Amino acid sequence: MAQPYEERNSAARTRRQQEDQRRMEFRRAIEDRCERRQLLAEIGDFPELELNYWQAAPATSRRNAQPAR
Repeated sequence: MAQPYEERNSAARTRRQQEDQRRMEFRRAIEDRCERRQLLAEIGDFPELELNYWQAAPATSRRNAQPAR
């Protein structure tokens, strides 16, 4: 038996939301990695400022931030 239209539409919407969420998590991970690489490159220009990874890591994670609407 065919699913009612609302049920199919809801399932498709839920699937799209989950795909969007995975895409955004992946995008944020790429952005975080690029920012850290840039920071480490900038730090490399000043060898007297020896920072370890934990000092260079941001205090709050961008992944925990809510997107603006």
